[in-house]
Amino acid sequence: MKGSVIIPSPDFRRELEAESGERVSSCIQCGKCSGSCPVFADMDLGPRRLMRAVQLGLREEALGSNTIWICLSCMTCSSRCPMKIDVARVIETLRQRAIREGRAPALGDIALFHRLFLAQVEGRGRAFELGLGGTFALRSGHPFAHLGTFMGMLSRGRLPLLPERAPDTHPIFEAVKKKKETAGG
Repeated sequence: MKGSVIIPSPDFRRELEAESGERVSSCIQCGKCSGSCPVFADMDLGPRRLMRAVQLGLREEALGSNTIWICLSCMTCSSRCPMKIDVARVIETLRQRAIREGRAPALGDIALFHRLFLAQVEGRGRAFELGLGGTFALRSGHPFAHLGTFMGMLSRGRLPLLPERAPDTHPIFEAVKKKKETAGG
């Protein structure tokens, strides 16, 4: 916001490093994470700038960014990091912290999309894009908003008509639930 004072939180980086298990302080700002991110163009900060905000203790900027909600968790940023930082894990940690703090996502329906996506991964082991897009369109109240995009992707064979089944992810989700219960979260 123009003219506003940004107050760094010196403990924010240390807290996030402890929570994520990643050394954000070792990020050298090379930009490989942002340069390889498939949804970078839709982000306000992008992975590199988000990592810098965390390094500087810019808590409000990091937690208020749309980047934490747009991230696909595809792990491309993490796989390209020369410092071996799991950038996607840092972003997911920020997203989970924002949820715990009851922060509204920077984009209106993105929390709904996030819940639907995770439900699909938990149920099928992976996302079924056509079903996810259709469910999201209906549940968000905008059933025809992206119909043209979906039709174009279908016509070019970019969306499978039937869902694929991946390995069982229930043990992963159960372990996360147990960990949250143990941690009191």
